Amino acid sequence: MFCLKAINYVLQYALKKPYGVLYKKNINWIYLARLLSLMSNPFNVLRKNITRPFEDQTSLEFFSKKSDCSLFMFGSHNKKRPNNLVIGRMYDYHVLDMIELGIEKFVSLKDIKNSKCPEGTKPMLIFAGDDFDVTEDYRRLKSLLIDFFRGPTVANIRLAGLEYVLHFTALKGKVYFRSYKLLLKKSGCRTPRIELEEMGPSLDLVLRRTHLASDDLYKLSMKMPKALKPKKKKNMSQDTFGTTYGRIHMQKQDLSKLQTRKMKGLKKRPAERLTDDQEKKSKRIKNN
Repeated sequence: MFCLKAINYVLQYALKKPYGVLYKKNINWIYLARLLSLMSNPFNVLRKNITRPFEDQTSLEFFSKKSDCSLFMFGSHNKKRPNNLVIGRMYDYHVLDMIELGIEKFVSLKDIKNSKCPEGTKPMLIFAGDDFDVTEDYRRLKSLLIDFFRGPTVANIRLAGLEYVLHFTALKGKVYFRSYKLLLKKSGCRTPRIELEEMGPSLDLVLRRTHLASDDLYKLSMKMPKALKPKKKKNMSQDTFGTTYGRIHMQKQDLSKLQTRKMKGLKKRPAERLTDDQEKKSKRIKNN
């Protein structure tokens, strides 16, 4: 069991996020789940009866549809699986992915005494370890963590606002979750020197059970609806760097009548002038 006082202190500094997370609390320590979300309007559901997400998912799907939540987090503690944390996401109000994690070590904000980031700061996510790219379970866990912590979508980013880093390391069957504050120091040049200062909280997680969707269902869940797809604009295209190019359709131009800069080297010779005059006279005679 984790220290309840430390977790209550963590709650005073809970980070704000865009809505969409459903929490289910079984015992006191799972108030930690509030900190692990960046949602501004989470829904808290307290259930006194026993809930087992991997055996029966009907209650999760019911509260997801009732609260219109696509992400959920469930905490429990028992002798077989102590300090248990289940995170998952929904598709069409049905469980899509669900991963069970065990918390082996927890360090709160109170234990690390230094300056903290302000509430609502958009975090930068860093994933280290080959397992996040090779193993399917860790690949889905990475995608799930990105959905939880990515925060709101913004058009512009201010350099001074990049001060919160969440680092996830997969090593020897464990996932190490660390949070840092980014410090911009003077470097003597235009580019500042960057330092990372741990501010908490930090967790050592162990991957226990997984419930992953099939490849076909996973692809279907990632399909963008037609209403949200941007409409194609005619005669406009973009390259890989995001530069927009436009195509303009014009009538055929007579380049011989195009006025250019007058230069001595471009002046016609007397013989060329005589031939041009003769051609003009012949055209007039034909027209008459």
